[in-house]
Amino acid sequence: MASCSPLLLLVLCALTVAEAQLKLFNLRASKLDSSFLGTPDGYVKVFYGSTTLGETSVHDNDRNPWWEEEFTHFNARENEVMRLEVYDEDFWSDDLLGVCRRQIKLGTHEHECVLEEGGTLHYTYSLG
Repeated sequence: MASCSPLLLLVLCALTVAEAQLKLFNLRASKLDSSFLGTPDGYVKVFYGSTTLGETSVHDNDRNPWWEEEFTHFNARENEVMRLEVYDEDFWSDDLLGVCRRQIKLGTHEHECVLEEGGTLHYTYSLG
């Protein structure tokens, strides 16, 4: 019976990882820059691996937006990559302000990412 215990533990650990839930929340930006004259109309597109999880609403004329949306992905795995793309909505085509990539880990984590075009994206995620 003792020889089954390590195998059972391995199976339970594998099931726990396979059923982990990724939750992204508390998205906000500070000091966003607009590549065009004026104040940015910011929003964020959220990806887990090659899966699109959605996008936030657009905050018009706001250099420091705070988005209320939360994004969830079931069956997430530790060490996979989450990607957040920050955009400025424009009339003809939206401008990419920056991309944040994070290899996700178990637990709850707060991060910030400096955007290529100026400003910082702040966010919290949990995996478990």
